[in-house]
Amino acid sequence: MANEQRESGKKQVIAIIGAGISGLLACKYSLSKGFDPIVFESESSIGGVWTKTIESTKLQTPKPLYQFSDFPWPDSVTEVFPDQHTVLEYIESYARHFALLRNIQFNTKVLSLSYESGDDSDGELNLWGGAGEPFSTKGKWTKRERENQRE
Repeated sequence: MANEQRESGKKQVIAIIGAGISGLLACKYSLSKGFDPIVFESESSIGGVWTKTIESTKLQTPKPLYQFSDFPWPDSVTEVFPDQHTVLEYIESYARHFALLRNIQFNTKVLSLSYESGDDSDGELNLWGGAGEPFSTKGKWTKRERENQRE
């Protein structure tokens, strides 16, 4: 599928739900493989659970074990267990450094996902079907979303 997309010159759009650490990593990896990811984030900022924790929360894992493999902590962070604010700044810095923010659609909550097979099957979702490709190449994912209303 990736080869077909390269030959046609058109990037395949993929959806990622959430702009926490996992969503940002998925976005960066998808970009590196030639896809055009859209990250749907229900909030107005990135950071996932780190945006919801109280300020006195600190990492429970030593900083060297809680870092992106291609983006070390800045030298200015000297604490072994950085606090919530410092962790959030690190995550935001990662997203800026790799220009991930342009792929994020903020204030958009995904309400549901469904897969339409596009073939003659009875609608049963067969993940691998023995062909080595996930899902049917004829099918498509459909999402239902809602933009958050800010007052």
